[in-house]
Amino acid sequence: MNTKKNFRIPGLLLFCCLFGTYQIIAQEVGLQLYSLRNQFKTDVEGTLKLVNEWGITKIEGGGSYGLPMEEYKKLLKANSLEMVSVGAGYEDLQNDVEKVVKNAKTFGAKYVMCAWIPHDGNTFDIAKTKEATAVFNNAGKRLKEEGITLAYHAHGYEFRPYEDGTLFDYMAKNANDFAFEMDVYWVHHGGADPLEILNRYPDKVVLLHLKDMEHGVKGNDTGHEDVETNVVLGTGQVDIAGVVKRAKELGVVEYMFIEDECSRVVEQVPQSLKFLESL
Repeated sequence: MNTKKNFRIPGLLLFCCLFGTYQIIAQEVGLQLYSLRNQFKTDVEGTLKLVNEWGITKIEGGGSYGLPMEEYKKLLKANSLEMVSVGAGYEDLQNDVEKVVKNAKTFGAKYVMCAWIPHDGNTFDIAKTKEATAVFNNAGKRLKEEGITLAYHAHGYEFRPYEDGTLFDYMAKNANDFAFEMDVYWVHHGGADPLEILNRYPDKVVLLHLKDMEHGVKGNDTGHEDVETNVVLGTGQVDIAGVVKRAKELGVVEYMFIEDECSRVVEQVPQSLKFLESL
């Protein structure tokens, strides 16, 4: 008996319901595996199986959680998981971009994301911004030669004022060979509006992290916050629905990764999937 029921968002077929699990039809919605970092510590195979049971097929990650790489890749294949984006450290992008290229090609990833620019305490400034922009352009140019896109993931401190805009504006306007992965939680936390960023730089944001923030939390521009403030998508203070709708209209964002770093992640991800389905 066919128990599947399809749901459609304009321009995007998302989910069907199958015996209480969520089978993703379109491939745009994935998962950042860091969400399950604690589960991976005790059961790599079981954790990948859980992601498969959620119906997710596209993932962002990069390491092999202590397993030999070939064994880990076999587990990914067995669970129909495709690593479309891998993480890279700033220092490797700056000093050993060939290592980054090799890791991305090992997984067959289309994207490399960097999620942090090292800086001294709370002193992120235009000098560091200019340095990072040059590092990302240089590394991004090399990755482009391999058909891979470099995307920087801002964490809030980039939205400090600079001239008539912010440090992020400087970076975006000078991003010639790299793009951005926008974590809507951290953009909101840093005092900016994710929807406005999408509209201002419609050709620069190619990946999203979908993450919601508990009501009552006050943001700051330090890039730090208690992970327990991550809540089910659609229940917090970030306009997840508006961002997803606009991203689909623009047609530039290829993957939207759910990222949930709190201790309730296993319970919350299925609820977040249901929210996206409801759109």
